[in-house]
Amino acid sequence: MDAVAQLRAFNRFHTRFVGALDAHYLESELTLVEARLLYEVATREAPVAADLCGALCLDPGYVSRLLRRLESRGWIGRIRAADARRRPIRLTEAGRARFAALDTASREQVAERIAHLPARDRETLVEALKAAEALLGGGDAGWSIRTFRAGDLAAIASRQSILYEEGYGWGRPMEILQGEVTTDFLRNFKPGREQCWVAERAGLMAGAVLLVDAGEGTGQLRLLHVEAWARGLGIGRALVEECVRFARAAGYGRVRLWTHSVLESARRIYAAAGFRIVSTDVHDAFGKPEQGETWELALD
Repeated sequence: MDAVAQLRAFNRFHTRFVGALDAHYLESELTLVEARLLYEVATREAPVAADLCGALCLDPGYVSRLLRRLESRGWIGRIRAADARRRPIRLTEAGRARFAALDTASREQVAERIAHLPARDRETLVEALKAAEALLGGGDAGWSIRTFRAGDLAAIASRQSILYEEGYGWGRPMEILQGEVTTDFLRNFKPGREQCWVAERAGLMAGAVLLVDAGEGTGQLRLLHVEAWARGLGIGRALVEECVRFARAAGYGRVRLWTHSVLESARRIYAAAGFRIVSTDVHDAFGKPEQGETWELALD
């Protein structure tokens, strides 16, 4: 099944799961849209109607009618403001009580539906939902960088092997190289001299990079990658900066890296960080001629 068909199938499943087609949400007097609007008012700091329209991607006229309905039930009130068209909205005491009851009912329903899942399966579910949200462009666009932990190096080798095969057809030779680099890193890891960083967004690996000891006062940057869905956020630049900062603190005189002329996005990051090409060579290690490039950055 292709991605479009699978996503549509999941949408149909999820509308049944949450009761989106029910006339009344959680057997209350509210529709799903009204319940969601009540949630937005409850969890925002004195929003105005335009905030709610933007958050829910709803027509202003439709939102205005829904707000009047909630107001008639005594659940929301409007705060006086200089601009009558932008009066902040707040929950009344009755509205807070209604929201609390509805929120509790929603939590209990979801908890009941996943109660049969073992702890590990619940963790898998959480990670899968975070990944889906990130891949579809939702959620918080924030990201963070951490040092590596168990399982990361295998994941990095696997992901990069797939990306290079899909993008450049480098196949098994590249996969072998990825495995050798990551295995060697783990087997001979030198604390304080070497490190691996992983960028995460919504709990999903968004990119990674290694710095290893190449000898003679040189640190080598290896295996930089950023997932396509995470590009444009500055992750690649930040990973390279982490490498350079670490290398300088560790006392290296320079940082070296090996890349290829076809990897244009990575090359732009290296150039912006101050790396310069010191040599080039054409090789066929990945099954076809490719131009390799050695870049260096002096730290002293």
